[in-house]
Amino acid sequence: MKSTKKITYLGIGIALYIVLSFTVKIPLFNRIKTDLGYIVFGAYCNLFGPLGTIVGVIGCIAGNLLAGGSFPLAWAIGQAFIGFFAGALIPKTNNLWIKLGITVIAVLIGIAGIKTVLESVLFRIPLAVRFASNIVAFAADAVPMMIGVWMSERLSKKGILR
Repeated sequence: MKSTKKITYLGIGIALYIVLSFTVKIPLFNRIKTDLGYIVFGAYCNLFGPLGTIVGVIGCIAGNLLAGGSFPLAWAIGQAFIGFFAGALIPKTNNLWIKLGITVIAVLIGIAGIKTVLESVLFRIPLAVRFASNIVAFAADAVPMMIGVWMSERLSKKGILR
């Protein structure tokens, strides 16, 4: 695929991530809500490999800034890990269950691990407090990301994508 086409697809992915992040939000715990942008993130990691990281990181940053929030450094670094880890491993297997397992592991490490530690260090919040809420965030983000991987896999097998 030509680089111009890839850049276009990535731009569309970022826009979709942001739009879906502003749609249905189901409050779960504290300020944690479902983020449907992860559907796009999962699909792009499945279809574009590590390049899908761009969609997750820029989508996360832009969505937070547009919502009037601050720069989400810990989220962005967690997203970068998720994108590189999932993007590097998901396209290498043809087994959907393994792809979904990789997705769960990537989000668990990125959100419950990396993001928790970074927020504890940056904001001096006790690790146990951050871990409790980030486990909820992990679940809220892993489910939509698995849906994105699953949907892109099904559409790809039917010849609609790729």
